[in-house]
Amino acid sequence: MRTESSYPQRIGFTIALYAVLITASLMVLAPLFWVVSAAFKPSGEIFSYPPTFLPQAPTLDNFSRLFTEMPIFRYLINSTFIATSHTLLTLFFATLGGFAFAKYRFKGRNLLFAILLGSMMIPFHIILVPLFELLYRIGWLDTYQGVVIPFASGAFGIFLMRQFIISIPSDLIDAARIDGSSEFGIYWRVILPTIKPAMGALTIFAFMAAWNEFLWPIIVLRDTAKYTLPLGLASLVGVYREEYGMLMAGTLLSIVPIITLFLAMQREFVQGITLGAVKE
Repeated sequence: MRTESSYPQRIGFTIALYAVLITASLMVLAPLFWVVSAAFKPSGEIFSYPPTFLPQAPTLDNFSRLFTEMPIFRYLINSTFIATSHTLLTLFFATLGGFAFAKYRFKGRNLLFAILLGSMMIPFHIILVPLFELLYRIGWLDTYQGVVIPFASGAFGIFLMRQFIISIPSDLIDAARIDGSSEFGIYWRVILPTIKPAMGALTIFAFMAAWNEFLWPIIVLRDTAKYTLPLGLASLVGVYREEYGMLMAGTLLSIVPIITLFLAMQREFVQGITLGAVKE
């Protein structure tokens, strides 16, 4: 039974909780606010002291120079193609792999799944050189497939899909088999419609990872015409060039597709995270 003396404690706890949440939110949003502000500042104002949080003389010069002095549209097309291809392949292979590990019984299944999970603990830098050597031998350096294919199927995606598919009643799959459906038909007509929330969450994770990837594309790609947006923006700041205003404008543009994708799939993303949190 609650007493009147407990209400001040609850109010104090609520106030403290909101204070912590607001502080954490401000810490997360502060870099984004600075990017937006700096994108509309003249180059000299970005590093002025004392710093100005709002542009004193707002300008679109950074954006105009970005589109006139750089092939920014080409970089955007390259990034969109690579990120979209990576996402589609990840969804296809992750759902297939998750279906196999969740609903099929075969020799060595648990061992293979343990190896799959163990591979998530291997740092990327350990496999970097062997993977580069492999791409060199098969002639995939400086190609889009060299960027996309090696990471088209990740352990995290298979694990995530397996956790959702394992909760689908096996009786539903058996009923589809009795109706004469093929195994791929079961995957396409039964499994995929059931795990749309999980696929929505994985879509956002996979697209963000491919869109923001920097290390692997810069190792594989040689032709600047094939550069992705992060690689193109990185060329704005170096030993002989420091265009931080254009860099902030390009960074702001690079955020737009991610935000658009999240807004378009936020319902599936929230459902996927929520269902994943309550699964036993």
